[in-house]
Amino acid sequence: MLSRINAMGVLFAIAALMALALAGGLALYAIIEDPGSNSYALLAEAFLNGRLDTTTCFDGDCARFEDKIFVMFPPVPAIIALPFVALFGVNFSGFVFLSAIAFALSVWLWWQIFEGLKVERDVAIWLLLGLAFATPLYFVTIRGDGIWFFAQAIGFAFTSLAIHQMVRGGSLILAGACIGAAFLCRQMAVFYLPFLFALSLDRFEPLISFSREHIVRVLKLGLPAGVAVLIYLAYNYLRFGDPMQTGYPYMIGADIAEGGSMINYRLAEHGLWSSAYVLFNTLYLFVQGFHMDFGGNAMVEPVGLDPSGTALLAASPFVLFAFFAPMRRPVLIGIATILVIAVPTLFYHSNGYSQFNVQRYALDWLPIVFYMLALAVTDRDMRGLALLVTFGIGLNLITMAFLALGLAA
Repeated sequence: MLSRINAMGVLFAIAALMALALAGGLALYAIIEDPGSNSYALLAEAFLNGRLDTTTCFDGDCARFEDKIFVMFPPVPAIIALPFVALFGVNFSGFVFLSAIAFALSVWLWWQIFEGLKVERDVAIWLLLGLAFATPLYFVTIRGDGIWFFAQAIGFAFTSLAIHQMVRGGSLILAGACIGAAFLCRQMAVFYLPFLFALSLDRFEPLISFSREHIVRVLKLGLPAGVAVLIYLAYNYLRFGDPMQTGYPYMIGADIAEGGSMINYRLAEHGLWSSAYVLFNTLYLFVQGFHMDFGGNAMVEPVGLDPSGTALLAASPFVLFAFFAPMRRPVLIGIATILVIAVPTLFYHSNGYSQFNVQRYALDWLPIVFYMLALAVTDRDMRGLALLVTFGIGLNLITMAFLALGLAA
């Protein structure tokens, strides 16, 4: 027993020190963030001036339509940034800081969720270390200066708050509003509604019923999210004249006339969605390991990290414990929700590129996996959980060290 305690203590010390180093890296990134890198600042400025179009674009994912430039992404992250852009102007450079606040909020919410699910304290600590420093959550936070990553950091916080409300017996209306806000960051979040509804039911309540109580519950949860969907459809209509148009056909920089990235070639040759992407996306989501390219005649010179990332099961292997979650109703509906969100992304032109030790699209359904982990992992699994979480944090630290040395492909 003493040797087990000592081994666990050593693992925790190692994991905590590496997590502290990663937290320091996050603080450094927040301090050195360059202005003019996140197009949400432009969209916030447009909102302040009563417009939907922007004067320019800080990245390639903007649309040019009828001689106007539009930020294609949903608007809530721009609303989050709006007061800061109002104070500091369009060159506001605090998006990593805002992402870090969302990160801290998400971690606190999951601590509360684990308490509500009666997770042992030691298990909860290891799960939180894994969530914070060995999943895509850390990467999207430290890269919050980019529009794609900032949207995911904010969306994850809203999704976590919605689950928190259900687990802790909170407000259905607030949970629905949070999923609506998450949808206006990451559109796939709307598919969480059945999972949240399942969480709101007592164990012996039927899933489907036409009782007044069930109908009221559905309305409280669904109406706020429905309002968010209507807002998004109106937003699209006002920008592009079509409520279902998000702007991708008009994307700036999507051609390959003067060369381009893998994404440019994919869009030019196969389009936004294609079965041609399935093998690549599937292998990178589940199988592909950490990968650094080497160059030179002797192949000993590190060239760069693979910008398509590392598989979730390779970078965050502790998530495999979710396999042992008891097959309760919310778990089954959660698995169905994961499939509804994840399977279409296998046909998508991007798997989250660019990324280096993550599959960041997995963050859209990772909250359900952590709910399952909370039900699956017990004190008897502590040694395996601690070892795999420590491995994941270490791999993340190695990745960040290489990136700091300028070894990004």
